Amino acid sequence: MMRSTAGVETEIDLGDEGDSEDSEGQQPWKTQLATVMEEEEEEDVVSTQSDTRPLLNERDPRQINECLKVSFEDVIAEPESVRSGDRVWISSHALFEVSRVWFYRIITALLAVPVSVIAGILFAVLSCLHIWLFSPCVKVILINTGWLETLWSSVLDIIILPFFQSVAKCCRSISVQLTRQ
Repeated sequence: MMRSTAGVETEIDLGDEGDSEDSEGQQPWKTQLATVMEEEEEEDVVSTQSDTRPLLNERDPRQINECLKVSFEDVIAEPESVRSGDRVWISSHALFEVSRVWFYRIITALLAVPVSVIAGILFAVLSCLHIWLFSPCVKVILINTGWLETLWSSVLDIIILPFFQSVAKCCRSISVQLTRQ
């Protein structure tokens, strides 16, 4: 999907006769075709990675459900000492795969839409509460407790820091020697 980026100039006629030129001597609505194509490519990348547009080919781009990639060999394995017939093995493999895929499709057909609606409502409510309730409350608390930060800093500098520095000076001369007997 490579596009040619040759410097072909395109002109957009806005219908004004009083055309003004910018400082570079070009009219503001004349642009290089390559620039327009680059902007279109950037918009396309943004639209394909949007959170609101579902990705059809790659449905787990962040590998959240990596643990669910289960194959027949991960679940059922026969050691060499105990084996079933080849047709039984092939049939059980086929039935495992078919039943796994079709039951998943049936269950998701029944549950995907209601669960998606419930999850969407839940995350919308949580987002609303976080934006309009929790964040302002935390900001109010932080603004009104600025004096506590100053007080705590003073307590640390005046009492706790000198105490631990004195303890460190007292314990500086302690040495431990380990000997084997």
